[in-house]
Amino acid sequence: MNTTAKIESRGEANAHPFSLRQRISLWLITWAGYLFIRLIGPTLRFESYPEEGCLSDGVTSPIGIYCFWHRCVIPVAYRFRGRRIAVMTSRSFDGEYIARIIRKLGFGAVRGSSSRGAVGALMGMKQELDAGNPVAFTIDGPRGPIYVAKPGPVLLAKKSGHGIVCFYVAVERAWVLKSWDRMMIPKPFSRVAAWGTPTMYVPAQASDEEMETLHQKMQAMLDRCRERAEEMLKKPSAASNQP
Repeated sequence: MNTTAKIESRGEANAHPFSLRQRISLWLITWAGYLFIRLIGPTLRFESYPEEGCLSDGVTSPIGIYCFWHRCVIPVAYRFRGRRIAVMTSRSFDGEYIARIIRKLGFGAVRGSSSRGAVGALMGMKQELDAGNPVAFTIDGPRGPIYVAKPGPVLLAKKSGHGIVCFYVAVERAWVLKSWDRMMIPKPFSRVAAWGTPTMYVPAQASDEEMETLHQKMQAMLDRCRERAEEMLKKPSAASNQP
């Protein structure tokens, strides 16, 4: 079984069955979402702003643990397509169509969330890291609250030895949904700014108190990314860094 197949099968044994109506809805939503991202993505003008010590340059994605807020998943999905990054997605109906869309874009899906299948999902994410694949968390998902980071990446960093990179992708012009995450749907030809932090490592022998401190540090890094990325859109456009 090749690497992509392994990623796609992770957690599928525990997938919930769906009714005929749900399966039809999943098919329609999956193709609509995929085609929308493929059509809108090439019109977006990306700019990358990695801080010193950031594992990623904003275009490539070396092996590591990447964390970002749920609301910017659409521009992120286009920006980092085709790189076999494994993303944790919930076992809900919403998680199912998200998993199907991102697979079509060249991602892997590890099924589970902070509330359901958390331990198994973290084990699956570690297996992907061990296999040489980067992993990513929409870190306030799957149900929020918005801009509140879950602790999973810190535990995964401790167990795996890989560093955490926080980033945010701000969109100059977008439709914003009235959902819990205030999901951004980029408008065509929008300018997009991506800001990434230095890589944070977690000692293998970190105590519970140190883990909590690092969790709070990760939260602060995520908040800083959002603030800085949004600030960059208020400035004149820099030279874009398109793949």
